[in-house]
Amino acid sequence: MTTLNPAQWVRSSRWLSLLMLVSLHATFWLGIDHMLARPLLLAHLGLFLVWQPLWRSETRLSWGNSLFILGVSLAALAWLNWWILAFWVGGLFALVGARAFSFYARWQRIYHLLVMAYLLALLLLHIAPHLFTLPAFDEVTRNLMNVALPLMLAVMAVIPVEREKPDAVQAIDFFYVLLLFTLLTVLVLGTLAFMTLNQVGYLDALLRTLFLIAVALFVLGALWHTEFGPFGLQSSFSRYVLSIGTPLEVWLKQLAADAQRDLGPGEFLESATEHMIEMPWVTGMSWVSAEGHGTLGNASPHRVELADEDLAITLFTRQAVAPTVLLHMRLLVQVLGYFYQAKRREQRLREMTRQQAIYETGARLTHDLKNMLQSLFALASIAQSEPTKAQPILQQQLPVLSQRIETLLGKLKAPAPEAESREVELLAWWEELCRRNAHRGIEWKLEGASVRTVGMIPAAMFDCVADNLIENALNKRLREPGLHVCVSLDVGSRSLRVSDDGSAIPAGYAQKLLRTVVSSEDGLGVGLYQASRWARQNRYKMQLRENMAGQVTFELSPDT
Repeated sequence: MTTLNPAQWVRSSRWLSLLMLVSLHATFWLGIDHMLARPLLLAHLGLFLVWQPLWRSETRLSWGNSLFILGVSLAALAWLNWWILAFWVGGLFALVGARAFSFYARWQRIYHLLVMAYLLALLLLHIAPHLFTLPAFDEVTRNLMNVALPLMLAVMAVIPVEREKPDAVQAIDFFYVLLLFTLLTVLVLGTLAFMTLNQVGYLDALLRTLFLIAVALFVLGALWHTEFGPFGLQSSFSRYVLSIGTPLEVWLKQLAADAQRDLGPGEFLESATEHMIEMPWVTGMSWVSAEGHGTLGNASPHRVELADEDLAITLFTRQAVAPTVLLHMRLLVQVLGYFYQAKRREQRLREMTRQQAIYETGARLTHDLKNMLQSLFALASIAQSEPTKAQPILQQQLPVLSQRIETLLGKLKAPAPEAESREVELLAWWEELCRRNAHRGIEWKLEGASVRTVGMIPAAMFDCVADNLIENALNKRLREPGLHVCVSLDVGSRSLRVSDDGSAIPAGYAQKLLRTVVSSEDGLGVGLYQASRWARQNRYKMQLRENMAGQVTFELSPDT
């Protein structure tokens, strides 16, 4: 079978609809009692089915549907009368009217508006006078069938053909069809009511009915707006449309409840799709995402494929999906995709947080190891340069270093946060710090030793800060010989200060020193940054208290 491109499809559809109208016109021009009337109407119905305003172009009718349509058509032709013709032309008018405003091309829209005008004139000025038995309109109907309507068909035949997407041409909203058919039925029956009850002429009754319909539409249009308070229809109608055939509110509540639960993206998707399959118009579904895939329910010939980023969902429905329901389905999938992507972002954040914790722990242990290696290097240097003095220093420092190495190995084997938060008495920690660094040429000052109540401190964090500050000061002494380093502790405020009388830290470098990773000549440049972050986690703060030539002071104090 040859596939038509969009331009060829529109051109063939135009000629099919025009031939359909010509066959209908020929039937009325000959008269419904003529021997060729029923064959022409049968040809008109066949052209209507080929034109396919109700189904998509690729849809094939089953044998059951075909036999049903043929049976109904033959029954209508057997009992052919003006009421059946009025019903048929009114339905055709509603179908064309529902499609007229779905076109974007200007000439396409004009063509369908002319088709609507033709059918409306045929119904009101030819079928209705015969339906109501109005002999006075014989001349009007004769002129209409011989001149006006053929001229309108000729104008439709010469209208330019513009390219239009087949999907746009086939869009049918049956709500509009029902609305237009209802208005046309009210117009015809209202005219009959005025003619019967008020004993007025056909044109007078038709104008009265048109006026009442216009007034009713004006009132409904006014009540549509929300500024009319409790009488506003827009919100009520929108609420009704958004819940057509689907328990939307129930599904959204279940989706929000699943989003609040501690579920992974895959588990959340499985739970949400299980709730979606409960909707009455869905028979089954399948989904594919980065977390996996799944299938629920039963497949059907009617399927809709929707996607949101890396989530692809195929929904199987009980029947063909109308445009309004398709919009409804897209909204549901977008909401599901939004929560699913939020779950994925939440999982990535947890992974990043876990990696950040691992990185910070590793960085702290690396700096502890570096500080211990520097202490071992200092002890080895003393042992090589002054063997006689090295013996008592080694006896005093090696047990301390052995204990620190053992603690570090324990952290590497089985990290335990509670071990890092172990608290010791402040003065005991100070004495241990002084004993550990007694051989390094540092001045030690203790202030407020007479304070009766001495607080507890997180020993691991204080060790990390003190070791980093002392090592940085001693490395600075290598660049500036004769540098005096002073470490002081204020017992009352639990503040630790490390000072030196060397050169000031450059201003731009000092601003970033405790806030981010900086380049360093002696290490990785993350020691003080990690120490500062660890201090904040323990409700302490590190700051560069003084920064001038001859007085550079770092301070660790409680963050009050």
